[in-house]
Amino acid sequence: MTSHRTPPEPPPTLVLVAHGSRDPRTLTTVHALLDRVRALRPGLPVRLGHIELNAPLLPDTLAALGTAGSPGSAGSAVLVPLLLGRGHHVKHDIPAAAAAAPARTLVAAALGPHPLLVDALHARLLEAGWPPAPGAAARVRAGVVLAAAGSRDPDSAADTGRTAALLAERLGVPVVPAYASAAAPTVPEAVRALAARGRRRIALASYFTAPGRFHAESAGAAPWIAAAPLGAHPTMARLVLHRYEEAREHEEARARTATPAGSGARPLLPV
Repeated sequence: MTSHRTPPEPPPTLVLVAHGSRDPRTLTTVHALLDRVRALRPGLPVRLGHIELNAPLLPDTLAALGTAGSPGSAGSAVLVPLLLGRGHHVKHDIPAAAAAAPARTLVAAALGPHPLLVDALHARLLEAGWPPAPGAAARVRAGVVLAAAGSRDPDSAADTGRTAALLAERLGVPVVPAYASAAAPTVPEAVRALAARGRRRIALASYFTAPGRFHAESAGAAPWIAAAPLGAHPTMARLVLHRYEEAREHEEARARTATPAGSGARPLLPV
């Protein structure tokens, strides 16, 4: 007697949601990050959608899911923001696009704050010349400015501040968050604040996902070393996958709590 088993349902598509930029280096960096994610999880369908400025735009990516020849779980998707905190895009734009999509969607948390981001920031500082094991005398003279894009949303500033605190714990030196736009202090102001505290070796940690104007302007104000953006660092790919799995686990737990046993409800539900 032949046994007919239902094949396992393929996983939801991971849709990496990038902001978009007129700087061509940004798109190159995002594609490199996507390649790293695919290398870590062969067989997982991975797509890209932009909030603005670059194609494909997020609504177009979501509309294409589930069409003929498109991989994924019947058009389902987990949207992972390539954003570092809770600003307007994370709170409003991405959920609105998800709610309007024909695909069944979940929206993952922003990438930050998270210890894996601190790992990547530390690695970028080491690449730029930060000493691997500075002694007490070196640490008492050193400080770091954590340069971020900036947002008017206080939750975004709180997230950046939390990352700065985690990085300070890792390095054993003060870390001051600063912003390229929309918030204070600016990078030069943060540098002056550290210098006023007697910190003479001031490095810049780049809390940006890709090269661009904000990173260039911030790096230009660094009095010592300036780290590269987070970019396609291997740890960033791990964090993207962590947020993807975290969103799925949260939704499955919610579905188990809300749905009677044996109902056959699917764990991935619309936004």
